Amino acid sequence: MTISNSLAAADLATALHPYTDARAFEQSGPIVMDRGDGIYVYDDKGKKYLEGLAGLWSVAVGFSEQRLCDAAMKQMQKLPYYHTFASKAHEPSIRLSEKLVEMTPGNLTRVFYTNSGSEANDTIVKMVWYMNNALGRPRKKKFLARTKAYHGVTVAAGSLTGLPNNHRDFDLPAIPVIHLTCPHFYRFGKEGETEQDFCARLLAEAEEVILREDPETIAAFIGEPVMASGGVMVPPDGYWQGIEALCRKYDILLVADEVITGFGRLGRSFGAERMGFTPDIMTLSKQITSSYLPLAAVVFTEEIYQAIADNSHKIGIFGHGYTGSGHPVATAVGLENLTIIEERDLIGNAARLEPAFQNGLRALADLPYVGEVRGIGLIAAIELVSDKATKQPFARPGQAGAIAARIGHEEGIIFRAIGDTLALCPPLIITEDQVAEIVTLMERVLRRTTDELAGLSAT
Repeated sequence: MTISNSLAAADLATALHPYTDARAFEQSGPIVMDRGDGIYVYDDKGKKYLEGLAGLWSVAVGFSEQRLCDAAMKQMQKLPYYHTFASKAHEPSIRLSEKLVEMTPGNLTRVFYTNSGSEANDTIVKMVWYMNNALGRPRKKKFLARTKAYHGVTVAAGSLTGLPNNHRDFDLPAIPVIHLTCPHFYRFGKEGETEQDFCARLLAEAEEVILREDPETIAAFIGEPVMASGGVMVPPDGYWQGIEALCRKYDILLVADEVITGFGRLGRSFGAERMGFTPDIMTLSKQITSSYLPLAAVVFTEEIYQAIADNSHKIGIFGHGYTGSGHPVATAVGLENLTIIEERDLIGNAARLEPAFQNGLRALADLPYVGEVRGIGLIAAIELVSDKATKQPFARPGQAGAIAARIGHEEGIIFRAIGDTLALCPPLIITEDQVAEIVTLMERVLRRTTDELAGLSAT
């Protein structure tokens, strides 16, 4: 048996893969990835793929950045691990905290570290509950989120997520959360409704829910500035300004989940900046280290910190944290990663390449079965439908997306099939020529997918 076959066999014998049909996987086996170079990755058979999703929306500086490897090794040799419990600290986490406070909106002054976006959003739920108990507001515990939102998979974060398969048979939601209408005009706008009308309806719905539930019971609104894992949905103009106004009116904290949109994805430092609102709390992860190491952060206001600090003094402890909170190697890599993003102006690169990326993909909108091409910055999606005129989904949801993903691997491009929506989110180091390569490959994928779908319908 070859090394490749040995690895595949071992994986089949031992692994339960996330976001995978386990029985289907038993038949297909894994694609074993071996190495990376820039925006490309190679499997263990030597096949080259353009990584059009930056791993999982996250590898800003590409898959072969030596400076991040060097930063990790240097810190490993000096202090490979130490915790931040019981008043302990170390230089990498301190320096990164300073950098995050410098980069984020001016009202955000405090940082708490976790290992993932899921843990960060779970932490936010606990922090907000802890704060409201400390402030004598024990009823103010509910969260507002949106259908098709993605905020993670832990019990609390998975409850905030608004995707059915993240809830089904996991007994979620398990915390008090109300999911509002997804702000995606193409799919959820009503017949005869303008995008402005749609926005007004969603804001009216949000206020109606707040009043129905009682503002004294609503703790926070959480949202991705641009919804990503649910299908890359860009909200209508005025949506976030309206949501922020409602939060201020009814004393509701506003949480920006910037796990995917943070650190330049939308051509600005953060999605909230691009969308024009100021949150009370930000969730950061993924591009914070380009996912070379697990790291996430909650960045929040001084007012929230003061309430939590007072309560920790009253109790004698803030009884929350993780073994890896502020891990010295992860935070050292994060600091070097953000330095690279700034030095190479990768945020500016995303802004400069946005027209080529978005317009190039939108030029594919006339192809059969392409219902909508959407996106902003260097994130986009192509939604496939059975009938372009009526936006009718396929009778077997997910079949077209699975076909396209398989063909994509054959053609040498990796993207995310979210049902029948094909999502793209390339590394921020991408060049104009590589953007053109993505467009060419996606056109090839869509034409082959069209032929296969036509063949299925004919039979």
